[in-house]
Amino acid sequence: MNPEPQTHFPSNPMPETEGASNPPLSPARNCSELQAILGYEFRDLELLRLALTHPSVAHEQGRSVKHNQRLEFLGDAVLGLALTHELYEKFSEVSEGPLTKARAQMINCRTLAEQARQIGLNEFLILSRGEEANLGRNRASAMADALEAVIGAIFMDGGFDMAREFVLRSFRSAFGELTSIPTLENPKGELQEMLQSKSPEAPQYKLMSTIGPDHDRVFECVVTHRDVEFGRGFGKSKKAAESEAALSALQRLRAQQAEAQDGKNGKDESNGRGDADL
Repeated sequence: MNPEPQTHFPSNPMPETEGASNPPLSPARNCSELQAILGYEFRDLELLRLALTHPSVAHEQGRSVKHNQRLEFLGDAVLGLALTHELYEKFSEVSEGPLTKARAQMINCRTLAEQARQIGLNEFLILSRGEEANLGRNRASAMADALEAVIGAIFMDGGFDMAREFVLRSFRSAFGELTSIPTLENPKGELQEMLQSKSPEAPQYKLMSTIGPDHDRVFECVVTHRDVEFGRGFGKSKKAAESEAALSALQRLRAQQAEAQDGKNGKDESNGRGDADL
């Protein structure tokens, strides 16, 4: 089998002024940096640019500027297929209902936005001036949409296997190795069980703020354990905000577990090489 030709990228692969259909990448970050974070090098960099272009650019300029909504549509399907297949393969004895709930937990705006935030994807978004002024760079919907668009772009550029590899690598930080099926039923109980396996102290929930009018309030809660904040959540009720905080804390703990496992695997591989040299 002939090796694939190496693709070389110029130091400034995305010029900042190329006409209506080609808006500039965020000046604060560059394309090479994002590709390193994603762990994927694009053959067609225009796909990456398109995935990062928020619809507000077209709305503000009033011209035929392409944006990421079509790639988001595609990426949503690719993401769903990749995670559905992983759940189907790993949990052969689990029925359709729990699998559907698990997928719903993994593929929602909150989870996708958190994944995008962890890799700093919002720093690379191409926004209109108005959207930038309205803090759109940190809007959950914008980050979630961009992540799905990036998945769609990887699919178009490298095919399903490359997109699937990116999805599983990204979601591993949130859900670990999926040795047990994610559940929507009781995140607070799951968090308490996980924390109390190492310490008898239970997690504590605290209401931090309540914003909005009486008929449309949003509650903000944090969950702490041994005086350390583990998660923060928002919801239309205190209970919902606490559940969101627990889900955020579970993501953090699973990410830590995944990192620890990576370190252990790396150490084992290093020891194995050392033994082979003896």
